[in-house]
Amino acid sequence: MFAQPRNRTMAAAAGSSLALIYHQAVHDLRQGHSNALMSLLITMLQSVVMVAGFLAIYWMMGIKRSPIRGDYVLFMMSGVLIFIAFSKALGAVSAAGKATGQMMKHGPLNTAVSMAGAAVAALYTSVLSALVLLAIYHMVGSPLDIENWRGALAMLIFGWFWGCAVGLVFLSIRTWSPLAGSVITQVFTRLNMIASGKMFAANSLPAFLLGMFDWNPLFHIIDQARGFIFINYTPHNSNLHYPLYVTLAVLMVGLMAEFVTRNAASLSWSAGK
Repeated sequence: MFAQPRNRTMAAAAGSSLALIYHQAVHDLRQGHSNALMSLLITMLQSVVMVAGFLAIYWMMGIKRSPIRGDYVLFMMSGVLIFIAFSKALGAVSAAGKATGQMMKHGPLNTAVSMAGAAVAALYTSVLSALVLLAIYHMVGSPLDIENWRGALAMLIFGWFWGCAVGLVFLSIRTWSPLAGSVITQVFTRLNMIASGKMFAANSLPAFLLGMFDWNPLFHIIDQARGFIFINYTPHNSNLHYPLYVTLAVLMVGLMAEFVTRNAASLSWSAGK
C-alpha cells in the first residue's frame, strides 16, 4: 500500500507531472483563502487601488490627460496590470517550496512542481483579474478600444514570465539565506515600482532620463504593450529583443542556481542555529 507507482512511458510521466502541477496550483490559490474567489478579488482590489493612487498623483501634479492619445485610465491600467503580473510571479516563485522544505520529503513532490504550481497560480489570478477589471471598466466606464488584444495579452504573459525568471534566482538565494533573499526580493519589487516606467510613455522621455529606465526589461515590456493597445502609439525607445534575451539569460542562471542548491541542500544547515 506504500508502493510509489512508477511511470513506464514519457506520456505517463508528463501526465503525472501536469496533474501534480495542477494540484499544487490549486493549493497555492487556496493557501491564503479557502475560497479561491477571494484571492481573485484581492488581486483586483490591488489593481484598483494602484490605478486610483497613480491617478490621484497625476491629478495633484496637474497632469489630467494621457501622454498617449487615448483613454487615460486604460493607459494607467496597461502599466499597472503588467506590473502586478510581474510582482505576483516574482513573489510566488521566490517563496515556492525550497529544497530543504518539509513538503519536499514526499516522493511525488519536487521543487520543479512546486515552482511551476506557484507560477501557474500567479498567472491565473493575474490574467483573470485583468480580464474582469477591464470588462467592468468597459461596461461601467467608457467602452474600450484595444488595437491588438492578442499582443497586449502576450505582453502581460511576458511580464509574468520575466517575474518567474527573476523569482527563480531569488528562490535559490532564499534557500541559502532566507533573510537576505527576502530583503533582496522586496527591494527589487519596490525598485520596479518606479523603474518599470508604467507611469509615463517611453517616447516622451528625454535622452538623459531614458538611460535610467531602459536597463529594465519590464520597462520595454510595458512600452511595447502600449504599442499593441493604442493605435496612435508606436514605441521608438523600446524593443522586445532585449527583454527576451535578458529573461532567457536570467532563467538559465536561475535553473543552474536551483540545481546547485538542490544538490547541496542539507537538513543540517540550520542544526547549529
